[in-house]
Amino acid sequence: MREQGRPGVLAAFRVVVSFLFLCHGLQGFGLLGGIDGAGMAVPFGQWPGWWAGVIEVVGALFVLAGFAARPAAVLLSGTMAYAYFTVHAPAGLLPLHNMGEPAALYSWIFLLIAVVGPGSFALGRKRRAQ
Repeated sequence: MREQGRPGVLAAFRVVVSFLFLCHGLQGFGLLGGIDGAGMAVPFGQWPGWWAGVIEVVGALFVLAGFAARPAAVLLSGTMAYAYFTVHAPAGLLPLHNMGEPAALYSWIFLLIAVVGPGSFALGRKRRAQ
């Protein structure tokens, strides 16, 4: 019985995590409170912030839909690792001290999705079956 529920639980995990990450990416464009809580957006085209937002939003949608979820998850994992080491790590040794817990967690979570796969209810799974 435990193994039968695994694909559904993995799919639910993928959908919830990618939705939360989509919200994170949308903040860079001034939505959902923006990057400062008052609706501020990263300036258009600014490197790396604006481009990170694009990668986060598009990647989250791919993972959410389960379409090319593994490559998108690898890209998102790397994006968050980059964010951790360039933005957070210089401010302190531990994620608790440098405000990098979300970046570190998302990096590992997306790496897990890339390795384990998207679970059931993934568009990529339906496409492969045809």
